[in-house]
Amino acid sequence: MKKLDEANPEPRGELQLRILANRSDANISGDISGGWLVTQMDSAASIVANRIARGRTATMAIGNMSFIRPIKVGSVVCCYTHLISLGRSSARIMVEVWSRMPDDELRQKVTEAEFVYVAIDDNRRIRPIEPRTPPA
Repeated sequence: MKKLDEANPEPRGELQLRILANRSDANISGDISGGWLVTQMDSAASIVANRIARGRTATMAIGNMSFIRPIKVGSVVCCYTHLISLGRSSARIMVEVWSRMPDDELRQKVTEAEFVYVAIDDNRRIRPIEPRTPPA
C-alpha cells in the first residue's frame, strides 16, 4: 500500500478552506493539534454538504485518518474536497489536507478522511436530498 502522499501527489478536488495555523492551535509539543485539524476538515466538508443538500446537514461519520506529517505553527493549511457519493439523504465527501509554509512553494499532504453527512430538517430529523433538475 502506498503512503497517502505517494498515492496522490497533487490535491484532489476543490479548495474549500484555507487557514493559517496559529500558535494557539498547537498542542503541548508545539505542533498543530489533530483536534483542531479535524475541526477544519469538518468545516470544509460541511460547506459542500450544505450546498448539495440545499440546507442544513449533520456530520454522521468520519472515516479512518492517518497523519503523514505534523503541521508547523505558521503553516498555510488547505482543505480540498470532492464528493464520493450521494445517497437519498446522505453525502460522502473526501477531505484532503495539504500544508505549506507561507514563504515556501512546496505543499505537502498531511492527511485525508471521508466525512458522511445527512440532510436534516428544522426538527433535526433526517430528510431526503432533493435531486437537482438539469438545466433546460
